[in-house]
Amino acid sequence: MSNPSPLRRLIDMSGVSDLEMRALMKPAFAEPEARAEFPEIDECTAKLFGLTGDQADAAPRPADWDNIEDKPIPQQVAAFEAVGWDVTDNKRRPLRMLGHFSAPLWLAIRGVAGELPFQPDDDKPERWVTALASEAARFRKR
Repeated sequence: MSNPSPLRRLIDMSGVSDLEMRALMKPAFAEPEARAEFPEIDECTAKLFGLTGDQADAAPRPADWDNIEDKPIPQQVAAFEAVGWDVTDNKRRPLRMLGHFSAPLWLAIRGVAGELPFQPDDDKPERWVTALASEAARFRKR
């Protein structure tokens, strides 16, 4: 039996933590209208997902689209986790910048528009493998 794959963390994607820090220092940075004033927001979403915020807003949605990107943040956090994404910070609070990433990320996850950022497979062994190896090393020393 294998462990479920770990969640991909949005905060670990290139540029996201920098934007999150800026939103912490200047809360207006996280507001929806901030994209016009701060082009680095669209640069980051375009680099990660192949879509700017405006392109994500304009992307045609399938007929059965549930407008998940407009749902309350706690609902989105749970929905993102259900599909393998952690959109919280290190203290498990929703990212301040989630409003800017939500639509491009949902479109990419569902294969409607854009793309998901490449993430190499984790090459670290699972914790139990490491524990077993250290236990074997201790046994050999006896």
